[in-house]
Amino acid sequence: MLRLVDVSKVFKTGMFGGTEFTAVSGITFDVEPGEVVSLIGESGSGKTTVGRMILRLTGVTSGSIVFDGQDVAALGKGDLRSYYGRVQGVFQDPFSSYNPVFKADRVLELIRGNYLRGLNKLEWNTKLRGSLEDVGLEPGDVLGKYPHQLSGGQLQRLLIARALLLDIKFLVADEIISMLDASTRIDVLNLLGDLKQRGLGILLITHDLALGNYISDSAVILRKGRVVERGRTARVFDNPLHPYTQALLASVPRLDTKWSDETAPPPRRDVAPEEQRPLVEVEDDHYVAPTVP
Repeated sequence: MLRLVDVSKVFKTGMFGGTEFTAVSGITFDVEPGEVVSLIGESGSGKTTVGRMILRLTGVTSGSIVFDGQDVAALGKGDLRSYYGRVQGVFQDPFSSYNPVFKADRVLELIRGNYLRGLNKLEWNTKLRGSLEDVGLEPGDVLGKYPHQLSGGQLQRLLIARALLLDIKFLVADEIISMLDASTRIDVLNLLGDLKQRGLGILLITHDLALGNYISDSAVILRKGRVVERGRTARVFDNPLHPYTQALLASVPRLDTKWSDETAPPPRRDVAPEEQRPLVEVEDDHYVAPTVP
């Protein structure tokens, strides 16, 4: 379905663009239909940049992103419209997706105007109600309201409902539950599980290792824009081999253990930057970046 091959992104910085910053370097992984892949890393590791490149919101400096056999970077205007009918994203900050001048459900009406013009009013209302109820929203609570009248969680779920209206094939979910309270998070995660069963491919961008372990089939660990470990989630989490992955897992609080000086994870030691060498397959579907001694 989706394949990233040696994808890199370099930003020009400085007053005249005389310096460069490499946000992503040599990323390679696949997402198959009905598969959830977690892209995991701390803030600044390049996770969101990867998602934005998949959605064509940020250009690719080198490498290729291929969706259903099509090079995403080469899509023209007409093909790009079709692409967005199959691929959508939901980002961490829902407020930036709404114009405060318009009512919040305008994002849903835009989908109807661009992709679902053939539906009559009854068909549209039925489809709309179903999408809202799928994400735990009562239509009467959100329709006709302005963004400032809704919570961050409601706005986030409206964006998920927008994606569901299109019957998409692939979803970029960037910190998709960050604005939701605990009681709502499990509902959204279960919804993602249902969508996965229907064949939806999902890239789950998160810094939450527990979330990645809970829902994903495969995990990709990013550090400073490079993949340091990837593979089936059980293999990566049960047998972490890269020092960075080990440090991340050691930092996760445990419900059965009260924090103390004895139980606290050891201080994070930085890992020497990896050379640009291919990942090594240490076991079936488990790859680790070589480290510099």
